[in-house]
Amino acid sequence: MTATESKIVEGKAAPRGKYPHIKRAGDFIFVSGTSARRADNTIAGAELDSLGKMHLDIRTQTRAVIENIRDILNAAGAQLQDVVEISTYLVNINNFDGYNEVYGEFFGYDGPARTTVAVRELPHPHLLIEIKAIAYKPLP
Repeated sequence: MTATESKIVEGKAAPRGKYPHIKRAGDFIFVSGTSARRADNTIAGAELDSLGKMHLDIRTQTRAVIENIRDILNAAGAQLQDVVEISTYLVNINNFDGYNEVYGEFFGYDGPARTTVAVRELPHPHLLIEIKAIAYKPLP
């Protein structure tokens, strides 16, 4: 990527509006709000059981979101270790413990600054979480 560039990453769910997955501005890389949505528009952690009841899993969705962010950063030559700030949006604050547990698999106390807030809803009723990230990766 160049000093200022926007990018849509192949193999990831298409943005649901006119915005990029990622925007580089100098040495900073901004990752747009990312969910557990897959490229085929299915949602990780949203499974229908044999009786037709939908089960939503915050741990599976959190893991999928962070892995999506990792893949998007990789497309810009960066890694999760380059993330300096994360903002997380949870539909239900009661999911905080499950989210926090999985988050801790990827980041420790030396990881990014973090803000977590509860929101009323996200763009799909099966989404429990959305995360946006800022990374710092100096240009070569």
